Amino acid sequence: MKLENKNVAILATNGFEASELFEPYNALKKEGAEVHIISDTNGEIKSWEDGNWGKSIKVDKTLADVNSSHYHTLVLPGGVINPDILRTNNDALEFIRSFFKSGKPVAAICHAPWLLISAGVIENREVTSYHSIKDDVINAGATWKDEAVVVDSGLTTSRNPNDLPAFIDKVIEELCEGKHEEQVVNA
Repeated sequence: MKLENKNVAILATNGFEASELFEPYNALKKEGAEVHIISDTNGEIKSWEDGNWGKSIKVDKTLADVNSSHYHTLVLPGGVINPDILRTNNDALEFIRSFFKSGKPVAAICHAPWLLISAGVIENREVTSYHSIKDDVINAGATWKDEAVVVDSGLTTSRNPNDLPAFIDKVIEELCEGKHEEQVVNA
C-alpha cells in the first residue's frame, strides 16, 4: 500500500461532480490513505450527476474543525455548483492557501480551479481545467493547457471526468513525493 500513513483531505460541498469525488476517494483509500471529506456543512453532502442530485457522502469534518497540518495533500473535486459555493467561503480559501504555504501537493479537477483562482494561488502556474473556465484561469495569470493532466510544482490539475485515470495516478504520485518547495502562495 503506497499511501499507508498518508492523510488526504477532499474539500467539497453540495453539488460536487460525483465521479470527481468518489473515484479519487476510493482509489486513495485502496492505496492505504486515510481520506477525510471536509465541508462547510455537517452531515452529508450530495453529488450532482447527470443533471440531477446524486449520491451523498458523509462529511468527516467541517472547515471549522480542520487544520492542514493534519493532512499530506488536498483534493478539490469539480462540478459547477461545488466550487462556485466554496469559492465565496473564506475558511475554504484559507484552508486551500495553507496547503500552498506549507508546500503540500494540491489537486483540482474540472471547475475546481475556480477555488485556486479565488484563493490567489494560480498566478504564474501551468494548469488545465474544464474548457468553459479557460478564460478565468488565463485572466487569473495562469497558463492554460489542453491536456489530460498538468502538474506544476505539486499542483495537479485535470479537465473533466474523462481524465480521472491520469488525474488519480498523478495525485498518488505527488502524494508519494511529498512537499514541493515551489508550491507556494503567490501573494
